Amino acid sequence: MLKIEIIVRPERIGQVTSALDEVGCTGYHYTNVTGQGRQGGVEVFTGRGGQTTTRAAVPKTLLTTVIPDGMLDNVVNAVIASARTPDGGAIGDGKIFVSAVSDVVRVSSGERGEIAL
Repeated sequence: MLKIEIIVRPERIGQVTSALDEVGCTGYHYTNVTGQGRQGGVEVFTGRGGQTTTRAAVPKTLLTTVIPDGMLDNVVNAVIASARTPDGGAIGDGKIFVSAVSDVVRVSSGERGEIAL
């Protein structure tokens, strides 16, 4: 089993979750986060008179799911296709992190392993 952590632009989360549903990945959760990667900060307008300031952290959405090993390629390809900006993508489109999961336990029944997903 694999844990997938996906960081995307907040405005793309609807497309990403729809793409995950289409490839059979229906169990996930997501939360809004702020952070900084290669994109660095963004310039924002503040106050009156058009003053600008640079904000070091930018808003993103973190989506987390656990999947069977065999779904990895489908999930990664679905996320890339749905989260990438048009014309080949851009810095800030996001990242996908993949880690191994040794066990999953369904609290309601005590089932373990992939059956518990």
